[in-house]
Amino acid sequence: MRHFLLASLFLPLFACAEPEPAVETCLEVILTGTQGGPPAVNGLAGAGTLVRYGSLANQCNDTRLQFDVGRGTTMRLSQLDLTPNDLDAIFLTHMHSDHTEGLIGLMQLRWHFTGGPIDLVCGSDIEAGDRTLSCRAYSEHIGDAFVESGEIAQRRAENSNRHADGPAGLISLLEVPPSKVPKVVWTSGDVTVSAITVAHIPGSLAYRVSTPAGSVVIGGDAGNSVSAPPRVSSTSEAVEILSKDADILVHSAIHPVFGAESGSTFPAVAYFRQSNAFDLGAMADRAGIRHLVFSHLIPSLDAESHGPFGVPGGPLGETDFAALAQEGGFDGEIHVGGELRLIRLTNDKK
Repeated sequence: MRHFLLASLFLPLFACAEPEPAVETCLEVILTGTQGGPPAVNGLAGAGTLVRYGSLANQCNDTRLQFDVGRGTTMRLSQLDLTPNDLDAIFLTHMHSDHTEGLIGLMQLRWHFTGGPIDLVCGSDIEAGDRTLSCRAYSEHIGDAFVESGEIAQRRAENSNRHADGPAGLISLLEVPPSKVPKVVWTSGDVTVSAITVAHIPGSLAYRVSTPAGSVVIGGDAGNSVSAPPRVSSTSEAVEILSKDADILVHSAIHPVFGAESGSTFPAVAYFRQSNAFDLGAMADRAGIRHLVFSHLIPSLDAESHGPFGVPGGPLGETDFAALAQEGGFDGEIHVGGELRLIRLTNDKK
């Protein structure tokens, strides 16, 4: 189901023909899940961002791309009147369960209602110490529990139009090899998606969606390639390259109260592989971003703790994250969390 752009040149039939009016198009970015990490907090869905593009007449709904599929993604999509069958492609930033566990249920539902194949874009297999991080293995075994329980066979006995291989049979895998420069990984019509390798865990990616209505970067959980201080910033140099003059940057954000200097017991290795809100503000300013969107928040808004780790000084709100980005030098629009928060751009950039 991959689509690639074809450049064509059409000469006018008559020199005096009136030019056709430009189609008004729009780009929407919707947060389908803002929970940071594995904890379950107050009904929040796991990490995920839906990007929609199309004509204004069709409410930007011609192309639908899901970036990360955390816990509860399918339920959030249902609130937008979308089903798994409505998605055109899925992109994973990295192989952590809080970004991938919702894919199991999503693909099972797509299979159940006889949806067609779908592109899954993710990093290629990569060695990480004595183990291999493998999106391929995950996708090939996505429906194993349902196969082993007998459900796939039972439901196919009721409807033979369901794919014989279960949910895994619907995945068309597009593996992205490591790259220090942005590379185009998916295209359809006016939509182009590029990816770059970022630091977080081996095989992590950030993505940029480019359309005539605007562009959005999905930074994922990217952090600085230097794993601990001393370093100039906690943010990713690769994400900054990808974000140059983008309209929207969606990025995970950790608050500095989880640093050891604040008395937090949050694991240092996890803290240092994230980007903090202050440094993200500075990076967004340097890159020329218009809208800075914080998701995958650590800690979650108004939460007393992040898993077993208490929030030093008490719960944080939107203004606590936004103020840090402003202190970092960003003076554009700041959006902090909020399930189903929506930002829309049109091709006149309003």
